[in-house]
Amino acid sequence: MAIRSINPATGDVIETFAPAGEDEIEAALAKSADAFERHRRSGFADRARRLLAAADVLTQEKERLARLVTEEMGKTLAASAAEIDKCAWVCRYYAAHAEAFMRNAQLESDSLKSYIRYLPLGPLLAVMPWNFPFWQVFRCAAPAVMAGNVVLLKHASNVPRVALALQEIFAAADFAPGVFQTLLIEPRSVETILADPRVKAATVTGSTRAGASVASIAGKHIKKTVLELGGSDAFIVMPSANLDEAVEVGVKARTLANGQSCIAAKRFIVHADVYDDYIERFVGRFAALRLGDPLDAATDVGPLALARTRERLDKQVTETLRQGAQRLTGAQSRDGPGNFYEPGVLAGIPAGSPCHDEEVFGPVALMFKAQSLEEAIAIANDNRYGLGSAIWTNDRAEAERAIDEIEAGATFVNALVASDPRAPFGGVKSSGYGRELSKEGMHEFVNIKTVTIA
Repeated sequence: MAIRSINPATGDVIETFAPAGEDEIEAALAKSADAFERHRRSGFADRARRLLAAADVLTQEKERLARLVTEEMGKTLAASAAEIDKCAWVCRYYAAHAEAFMRNAQLESDSLKSYIRYLPLGPLLAVMPWNFPFWQVFRCAAPAVMAGNVVLLKHASNVPRVALALQEIFAAADFAPGVFQTLLIEPRSVETILADPRVKAATVTGSTRAGASVASIAGKHIKKTVLELGGSDAFIVMPSANLDEAVEVGVKARTLANGQSCIAAKRFIVHADVYDDYIERFVGRFAALRLGDPLDAATDVGPLALARTRERLDKQVTETLRQGAQRLTGAQSRDGPGNFYEPGVLAGIPAGSPCHDEEVFGPVALMFKAQSLEEAIAIANDNRYGLGSAIWTNDRAEAERAIDEIEAGATFVNALVASDPRAPFGGVKSSGYGRELSKEGMHEFVNIKTVTIA
């Protein structure tokens, strides 16, 4: 089946690609294995020079690359440009810090000398999503190549032009052929690649279903995986919070990538003492959001990336309303071309409904009322996901309790949940396992070898 790039704002087909066949996949695997043998022996200074060159390409080509993102997945042009800037940042971060992260760690022992040496594993398969199509790739590729690994990218099928642009960036930065390769393949080819002994590990960012599938295949072949999967992040608002800031950041947190972000705030859990006030302000801001052409600078929210994403979201909302929830604004499909969905707010969401139990991937905020912090944390944890979380409070004891008791890979206090090259990123429960970014992320895909010299 052909791989198509479709503009989600218009429904027009931009370009069509033939998926790679068996011979092309074999050639890519062979090139990857050969490139690893050379790349692993390169020095950190050489790798850093090339990664800095990639950062320069990103900066110089930002306008063109941002437009690619917007045309293929629909986020606003400003959001796409910010994503390119963040990719340049992660390249520069690892160029500066990778050597220190990989430095031998001395150990106490009864021998003459003992230490830990960090060594690359080999070719890695990266299965990446469309919502942050450059960032998700660079946040795994930058530490991987600095560690001495090489990368095979299987990108989401709706962003093939971004996938090819990523390979071009690494080539323009003078990385050797095979250090980073894009594979335009069908999903069924993933199992073949993962089963190949030349591929040593895999990293997945995507749905829980996709992560479970890849982990199952990798597990059968005893291969390491890191999974960053779905999320249904809690955003708790307590009476001591600055409500103006909590509203503004809350709206931004729910509309990241047009609401299609794993770490977007999705469940707003508001203390009863400020619930009505917060809801009134939040709904007013949501109702004022401008839905439209993502290339228009005045647009706040663009189309959803895929028609099936809009269909699933509409079914979730419709069924949740049928079960008794209240629609406070928006939350419905817009007629006409493109995958447009009105930003909306639901309240009174019953247990067992789709919007209560499932991840809602789109610009729909879900409101819950809590009588206490204890109840707010219980609501936050009453979900199978555990990626990010936020609490808005000026009570230090409340913040500390939330930090300790919310089941998530991150808790942000009075701040927007976001990934950062300097901090490890990942989740618990059905949001996956392992970490990306920082030193911890770099060490996920290395052989942590103990060395003892008698």
